[in-house]
Amino acid sequence: MRYTRRALAAFAGLVLLTTAAACGSGDEDSSAATVEVFTWWAEGGEKAGLDALVSRFTAECPGQQFSDGVVAGGAGINAKQVLTARLAQNDPPDTFQVHAGAELTDFIDAGKVQDLTTEYDSWGLRQALPEGLVEDLTVNGEIYSVPANVHRANVVWTNPQVLSDAGINTAPTTLPAFLRDLEKLRKSGVESPLALGRDWTQLMLLEAVLITKLGADKFSGLFTGETSWNSTAVSAAITDFDKLVDYSNADRDALDWPDAERLLIDGKAGYQLMGDWEAADLEAKGFKAYDHFTFPGNGKVFQWLADSFVLSTGAPNPEGTRCWLGTVASAAGQQAFNAAKGSIPARTDTPTEGFSDYQLDAVEDWRTATPVPSCAHGSACSQAWQNAVNSALSAYSTTHHSVTALHKSLAGAAKQFIKQDQN
Repeated sequence: MRYTRRALAAFAGLVLLTTAAACGSGDEDSSAATVEVFTWWAEGGEKAGLDALVSRFTAECPGQQFSDGVVAGGAGINAKQVLTARLAQNDPPDTFQVHAGAELTDFIDAGKVQDLTTEYDSWGLRQALPEGLVEDLTVNGEIYSVPANVHRANVVWTNPQVLSDAGINTAPTTLPAFLRDLEKLRKSGVESPLALGRDWTQLMLLEAVLITKLGADKFSGLFTGETSWNSTAVSAAITDFDKLVDYSNADRDALDWPDAERLLIDGKAGYQLMGDWEAADLEAKGFKAYDHFTFPGNGKVFQWLADSFVLSTGAPNPEGTRCWLGTVASAAGQQAFNAAKGSIPARTDTPTEGFSDYQLDAVEDWRTATPVPSCAHGSACSQAWQNAVNSALSAYSTTHHSVTALHKSLAGAAKQFIKQDQN
């Protein structure tokens, strides 16, 4: 993981946003010290996973009380703005959710998070986590976050009944075949065959297309400078992305991912590309008749992201926060959390009782597939770079749909942020 020096740039010039922190369920103990846990897990499988962690924390950390600092919004789109403003005002929560990888570098550079290397050693995490993941989390010999899970981003979820009604009974393995199936759906009367949401969900779709066009190594190279964003392959990927967007719902820019998911559940769409947290969310909403496949052309590529927690610099309750982090780091905590959330444990020694068939398959894929990071979820690019890409996609989707303008904006963002990262 590369170490950058973009210090306080991500935190300057922001207007303070406010949010009310709701307390955890149950009676409050006025004598207990509180630990504010700042997340964007507000509903569905995400909330169920958080609740499972809270239950473990309450049992394992007597005298400590969970305080819920949730700010709703898929992928943390709203929470990140609130958090940045709070940190700029020196009003940190005790701990906050962050995607492991490049997204964390801004906080490290700004001195907003504390070194957890000692805790890693005392909790045995160097042995329990995959060596490559520990390497990705290490910055100049120090580690700043505890991953709770691993998610897969490049998964397509389906409503099999909608597909069957259109005569589609097999999963496409190539992008041209996927486009043909989308056309079949539209001709069958499904107005929006591909359910799609706002900017960051569109970035997920674009990344999946880029993986198909470039392959694992060249895709990863887009975020290190080893692969040019100005290549003909990237141009072809953006053109195919544009074709896919044409099969999506017109109100995509007004929808978060659960809203787009509702189109799938209600039979108004046949497909949705979304991370594997969708499995738990579909189950929680009572929709069990779903299916899934890896995005066509991605093959054995596993696009990963990991939710992690940090110890904030200036945390009001560092002792309680370390106990929360210890719960997150434990095999029991990861088993309870991931069984409910639908992700898989970051630890390799975690029991898999209560895991779905999908999760068991994902555990095996994580061991054997080729991993690549995700810019949409912070493992491949910084928050500032992600914001620039999301802005470019928003402009593309809401205005003229120019693939040329989108390509130019994406290449410009890469040139700007790769140069900064190398300084």
